[in-house]
Amino acid sequence: MALMVSVSGIRGIIGKTMTPHLAAAAGGVFADWVDGGPVVVGRDSRPSGHMVASAVISGLLAGGCRVVDLGIVTTPTTAIMVRELAAAGGIVITASHNPAEWNGIKFLTKAGCAPPRDQAEKIIAAFQDQRVRLVPVDRLNRLRSEESASDRHVERVLSIVDADKIRDKAFHVVLDSVNGAGGPAGRMLLSRLGCRIEHLNAEPTGRFAHTPEPTRENLVDLCAQTRRADADVGFAQDPDADRLAVVDERGAYIGEEYTLALAVLHVLSGELGPICANLSTSRMVDVLADRASRAGAPCHVHRSAVGEANVVEMMKQHRCIFGGEGNGGVIDPRVVYVRDSLTAMALTLQVMADADEPLSEIIARMPRFAMVKQKFPCEPQRVVQALAAVQQKFAGEQVSTVDGVRIDWPEGWVHVRGSNTEPIMRIIAEAEDEELADELITRVRQVIDV
Repeated sequence: MALMVSVSGIRGIIGKTMTPHLAAAAGGVFADWVDGGPVVVGRDSRPSGHMVASAVISGLLAGGCRVVDLGIVTTPTTAIMVRELAAAGGIVITASHNPAEWNGIKFLTKAGCAPPRDQAEKIIAAFQDQRVRLVPVDRLNRLRSEESASDRHVERVLSIVDADKIRDKAFHVVLDSVNGAGGPAGRMLLSRLGCRIEHLNAEPTGRFAHTPEPTRENLVDLCAQTRRADADVGFAQDPDADRLAVVDERGAYIGEEYTLALAVLHVLSGELGPICANLSTSRMVDVLADRASRAGAPCHVHRSAVGEANVVEMMKQHRCIFGGEGNGGVIDPRVVYVRDSLTAMALTLQVMADADEPLSEIIARMPRFAMVKQKFPCEPQRVVQALAAVQQKFAGEQVSTVDGVRIDWPEGWVHVRGSNTEPIMRIIAEAEDEELADELITRVRQVIDV
C-alpha cells in the first residue's frame, strides 16, 4: 500500500495508508517541532479532508498547540495566514493533483513556506520515530476558526497588479476549479478585477469533475467552453489551487509551462533581478531573462531541484525577485513564498491588459520549445537503480545529479527523477520540436526499460 513520506510531506490512500491514527500522530509530531506554538490548519475540498484535518488538529491540541482552523482554503492561503497570524507553523491537508482517494499532510514553517530539506528531514525522522508531544490537561489550548483568510489572500494579490487597468478591459474568463479549494477565492479575485466569469466545477465538493491534474488531456471541456463562449482566456486550477494552466481565446491549451513564462515576462518588464526555476522547467524563462538583461542589469536564472521548498530556498539564498516551477506554479515573494494560482491569474491578466491584444498573439512572440512529459509507475527502490543506470550510460554528456539525473545535449535536455509525492518516475524532455523531444526521451527510456 502506498504511503509517500518525503520532504514534500506525507501522502497516502484513505482507508489504507492515510488513517486517523497516522494523521493524529503527524499532528503530535508537528506540535513537538513547533514546541507547542500556535498552528494554522487549512484543507482542500476532498471528501476525506474533514476527517484527516480533525485527526491532525487532535494531535496538535494534544501537544498543547493553539490551533486556528481555516476550513477549506487554498494551500497558498494557508501559508499567508501563518504569517498574518504570527503562527509557529502551518499544516495543509491536501494531496494536490492526486486522485480523490489520496490525501496528504503538508507542513509549513513560521515563515509561511515549505520547510527546507534539512528541516523537513528532521520532521520526517521524528514522524518515523513517533516523537509525539503530549501535554497535561492544564496545558491544553482551544481550537478557533478564522473566516477572513481568502479575503486577505485576494488583497495581497491585488496589491501587485494594476487592478484598475485590468478592470478597464472587462475580460471574459472561463475558470475551471475542478471542485477544489480554489473556486471561492478564484472567483473573488476575478470579480474584484472586473472580469465576466463563467465558472466550471466551482463548488468545493472534492468530487473532482475530471482527473484533477491540469494537463491538456484533462481540460478538454475548458478548452471547448473558452472557444464556445468567445472568452478572452481560460484558467484551470488544481485541487489545492497552487498550480494554474492557461487556455487562449481560441480554446487552445497553452499549458502549465507558459504560466510561469507569462508571469516572468511581466515581472521582468518592471524590475530586473535574479529569478529561480527548477531543473524541469522550460528554457523559456532563460530566454526571457536574457532578453530583459539586454535592456539593463543581468537577470540570472538559478536552477534548483524540483519541489517548492527547493525553489524557495534558492530564491532566498540568491535574493530572487521571482520564481516558480514549470508545473504551473508561480511564486511571488510579494504575496507568499508558495506556488499560487491566484497570483498566476492576476499576472496573466496584467500581461494581457498591458499588451492590449489577444493572448494567442502574446504567446506567438514568446520563445518556443517543445516539451514532452511522461510518467509511469515505479517503486522507490527501482527508481534508484534506474537513475544509476542512466547516469552511467550518459556519463560522457553534460549531466546534473542535483535532482535525479538531467542530461543536456546541444539539441535539448532530458530530466528523469522519482516523484516525491507519488510512486512514479517522471521523464521530461525539451527540444526545438516535439519529434526531437520524443527522440531524446526514447534514448533514456531504452536504458530505464531494460
